[in-house]
Amino acid sequence: MTEPVLSVRNLHVAFHYKKRVQEIIRGVDFDVYTGKCLGILGESGSGKSMSLKAVMGLLDQSFSVRGEAVYQGEDLIRTGREGLRRIRGRRIAMILQNPMTCFDPLYRIGHQMAETYGEHFEMGKEEIHARSIEVLRSMQIRGAEEVLKKYPHQLSGGMLQRIMIGLAMSMEPDILIADEPTTAIDAITQYEIMKEFVRIKGEARTAMVFISHDLGVIAEIADQVLVMNQGRVADRGTFREIMEHAQDPYTRLLVEKKRAVMARYREALAGRRMNLI
Repeated sequence: MTEPVLSVRNLHVAFHYKKRVQEIIRGVDFDVYTGKCLGILGESGSGKSMSLKAVMGLLDQSFSVRGEAVYQGEDLIRTGREGLRRIRGRRIAMILQNPMTCFDPLYRIGHQMAETYGEHFEMGKEEIHARSIEVLRSMQIRGAEEVLKKYPHQLSGGMLQRIMIGLAMSMEPDILIADEPTTAIDAITQYEIMKEFVRIKGEARTAMVFISHDLGVIAEIADQVLVMNQGRVADRGTFREIMEHAQDPYTRLLVEKKRAVMARYREALAGRRMNLI
């Protein structure tokens, strides 16, 4: 069997406040494989995003992390700050929920893309500019030259998210982590962004972790699904296995909610058709 590109075992995260210790993540295990997408599903506060931030070393000193997260033979939990800084962005890229928070409002898009490339590659100014244009065009962004001159607030959330995705993929990472990337944008843009992720999954030999609270979004892209609740793994399997053979009561509740919503949608659609007739 193919070896996972990232293997997480017995992950625990605790929050420390004064003399109190609150365990938040409780013994989470998962594997991520090249060319496959792991969907992590759960409601707000389930621990899905925190688990990946713990692996990436993105939690502050109020949190303690223990367990194992092996990437290319190296345990990321025990890797120093400088080692993680070298890996983040270049080898493991992360796309966050709100694209507006990922860009510095004081600098133009072109400057920020150039800064990112300069950090990870030995490239001249002309090469960086050409690479930036190429990335924007690959994400079907029109007027790439003008977009590079704009500040983040001058662009829509959907366009900023496209730039983030393009920038992340241009690093040719081994792993792409997408943390609720469609939550902060409108429904039409969500559809377009999901098409980009599905395209990336089909074309690139990149392992993907897709975090979402939306069962429908996970269904679009995930090969394997991990359901989280209250900091632990409630269920795991393919999407069909989760839908048809959920083991945990929490997972069954999520599935029932989704089915109820879809049933109401079909009823409303059927009623509208009858009215039109």
